[in-house]
Amino acid sequence: MLEHFLSRRLLKKNDSKTTRPIVTLSIIGISICLIIIILSLSITTGYRKAIEQKVIDMGSHIRISNYDQNYTFDAKPFSKNQPFLSDLKKNPDIRHIQYFSTKVGIVKTDNQVEGMVLKGIDSSFSWKLFEHNMVEGKPLDLRSDTLSNGVVMSESMAKKLNLKVGDKVFAYFVQNPPMARRFYLSAIYRTGMPEYDDRFVFGDLRHVQKLCGWGHSYDVVKPNGDTVQGWQSDSVGGIEILLNDYNKIDEVGNFVNHHISYNLKAETIKQVYPAIFQWTELFDANVMVLLIITIFICVITLISTFFIIILEQTSTIGILKSMGMTTQRIRNVFLHVGLRIILIGMFMGNVTGIALCLLQKYAHIVKLDPSSYYVPYVPIDFNIPQIIIVNICVLIICLLVLLIPATFVSKKISAVSAIRFE
Repeated sequence: MLEHFLSRRLLKKNDSKTTRPIVTLSIIGISICLIIIILSLSITTGYRKAIEQKVIDMGSHIRISNYDQNYTFDAKPFSKNQPFLSDLKKNPDIRHIQYFSTKVGIVKTDNQVEGMVLKGIDSSFSWKLFEHNMVEGKPLDLRSDTLSNGVVMSESMAKKLNLKVGDKVFAYFVQNPPMARRFYLSAIYRTGMPEYDDRFVFGDLRHVQKLCGWGHSYDVVKPNGDTVQGWQSDSVGGIEILLNDYNKIDEVGNFVNHHISYNLKAETIKQVYPAIFQWTELFDANVMVLLIITIFICVITLISTFFIIILEQTSTIGILKSMGMTTQRIRNVFLHVGLRIILIGMFMGNVTGIALCLLQKYAHIVKLDPSSYYVPYVPIDFNIPQIIIVNICVLIICLLVLLIPATFVSKKISAVSAIRFE
């Protein structure tokens, strides 16, 4: 094809000492543009997903609570044996259902005092989904008929109290009359979210039920013949629902609200912690501004390069027109030139951008302060379909932009004036 052959000739290295550096700068500009886009999208998506996952780890996707329950940790009990649960379990988008209740208290050591929220859980709690937050120790075994005295505390709280796995934990609960409990530290977790790590301690739900006076005690005979006290109650402070797909959280939230009893309410994690999710939504706006600026600079660089090539090859344009080549075919020649520059730049940008993403994803080169950013390193969400869409959009935008100087070639440059041009 003649246009293809001529475009290759125009970009040969020995054609022009002026054009070659400009073309190289344009290729580098397109590459940098694509690198910035790939990195910004991957980092932003990864960071948002990391924060959302940390919030969900502590609060699930959807929480069912008493309609009179406010945003304090004083639980309003209701029965966990709800008729609507069978309908919820049939929903394919619902992954898991578990029960909990909370109780505010104080943890005290010889020289330290820390406020805490005891989050009571039972055997329905999914340790498998929470295990990536575990730092040390073993999860609680809540399958026994007797109450478990183990607790799972955050790493930051354990350091403040100078506690290690296996140490005794003395907790005090302000109520009438005041109550004290002696636990032991079974395991340590870390989410990186100070809102949780500085507050929540996991323990046996039956301790919360007993402290609140929900239910009744009964005797449990051990295999060795000893008799210990157990606690039985079907009252809980809330039901947590975990989903298979976070993107369906609003849809499933409406479904749950439609099926639960009139005295209960279902809130998505976005409704429970609106400030955190509004903050993560700002990432999209910031990235959009960055992408617009980046693409604008890329477009200006490409147009400038194209005009310089046209000026450098004006006499060639005149010769081609005088030989009978149509303006349409001449425009196609320069569109081929532009397409070559774009594809070379995109190839270099993709290779470099993807390599940097993979390096950060698996080697964690760039570190962050978890106390400020909630994560210890820059998270990457490597999304192949997203990168393909970005490449298609960049290619289309650049080709549309090239129509401006290409039209100038076909309509504004006459054969006589081009041949005389020096």
